Amino acid sequence: QVQLVESGGGLVQAGGSLRLSCAASGSTFSIDAMGWYRQAPGKQRELDARIFSGGTTNYADPVKGRFTISRDNAKNTVYLQMNSLKPEDTAVYYCNKGGIRGLKWVDYWGQGTQVTVSS
Repeated sequence: QVQLVESGGGLVQAGGSLRLSCAASGSTFSIDAMGWYRQAPGKQRELDARIFSGGTTNYADPVKGRFTISRDNAKNTVYLQMNSLKPEDTAVYYCNKGGIRGLKWVDYWGQGTQVTVSS
């Protein structure tokens, strides 16, 4: 099992910045990815950014150039630096950790943290 604890959400004005953190504990994987997903009211959960254990990153187009994902492997923590925030970034942000266990990819989720961007 993997436990994920998120922090750093809140209310910010448009154009502002927030930094989300997610600390992982429990099981580890030889290959894994940690990422941030958002879910706005009435919408499906969607990927914002992901970073693999080797350092490769993926970003969704809407956040490229504004968000930066990083990880501290020694602390088992992933960060999402969010700059130039827009009202449309308002959502619950979920931390995800996935990895290979046996022959399967398994995913774990945090409880979510609210980010609200006012116009």
